[in-house]
Amino acid sequence: MRRAILTALLCLAPLAASAGRYTRPAPFSPAHAGVTTRVFHPKELRDWRGGKPQLNVTVWYPAPESVAETPQWIGPPGAPLLSKGSAAPNAPMIPGLRKLPLLVLSHGTGGSADQMAWLGTVLARAGFIVAAVDHPGNNGNEPYTAQGFVLWWERATDLSDVITGMLADEEIGPRIDRDRIGAAGFSIGGYTVMELAGARTDVSVLYDECKEHTDLAWCHVPEMKAFGPPPVMLETARKTSRVSLARSGESFADDRIHAVFAISPAIEEVLTPESLKDIRMPIDVVVGNADPIAPARYNGDYLRSKVRGLHETVLPGGVAHYTFLDTCTTLGREKLGVYCADEPGVDRDAVHMKVAEMAVAFFKRELDVR
Repeated sequence: MRRAILTALLCLAPLAASAGRYTRPAPFSPAHAGVTTRVFHPKELRDWRGGKPQLNVTVWYPAPESVAETPQWIGPPGAPLLSKGSAAPNAPMIPGLRKLPLLVLSHGTGGSADQMAWLGTVLARAGFIVAAVDHPGNNGNEPYTAQGFVLWWERATDLSDVITGMLADEEIGPRIDRDRIGAAGFSIGGYTVMELAGARTDVSVLYDECKEHTDLAWCHVPEMKAFGPPPVMLETARKTSRVSLARSGESFADDRIHAVFAISPAIEEVLTPESLKDIRMPIDVVVGNADPIAPARYNGDYLRSKVRGLHETVLPGGVAHYTFLDTCTTLGREKLGVYCADEPGVDRDAVHMKVAEMAVAFFKRELDVR
């Protein structure tokens, strides 16, 4: 009985703290999803990992219901490969003086901001401003670079710079509630948002494991094959990115962020146990029970064992890693192979909606959005 009471109190504690930190806004009306883009040029000296010195950002936001959404696609005109759901390009933001919470999204390695559309559009309809970045050197819209794949800790600086850019944006910035900012990420994007929560990296963990256990899935991610196995990529980075490597173990925490949602997070064992134990932030993790790229036992379970209060959900029924990418068209399934292949009985759209609704509930609760 005492244990049950203690558990209940621990569950209520974050809500009590949240209620004390924020002023509760008025109820939010239903909305459609608007979508637009931004390009940010951070002034601070930073490592671009061989990519363009700019941050390309996709922004979803609540638009009036009177504005029609239209289907959005990834791929050549007339021959789309993946669906980005529906949204209203460059629609006006929902009117009113109310400030809205901001969420920043981090895609998986070799992916893109657009691959987070299934999540961003749902969050926008729920009243969030959502900004997803193309990580330089590590996104599918630009040429890949070895540094883009190997200097993963630098991804956190991308999201911090996106927050700064969004807050300074003349059109969108005034509508953002600076006290209600969260982050979500998929795959290595899950690692990225854990960095923002305060986790620190020990790069030797992954590279040592890939030397000893060459059969580990993460050591042979399809997007990375052009650069060789991780130990080879590390040597490349040592020749070109000594400054970045030297700071890989530093903290990239951003105290503007108050809640984190990680989807099928990858390479979590590189995060030091000491830094994870120090995290005091609401964190939800969602993983699939059939993920060969980022198995829960080495990632979600690892985080749950180290981070106080972290909640982990394991989705059953054969949900795998790439189930969390945008839904493929028939042509996409023909062309993109493993990225579109789900286990029999797995409905990718249904999984997306379930996880997106979980994210909406999590951020509304932890950022005290009504």
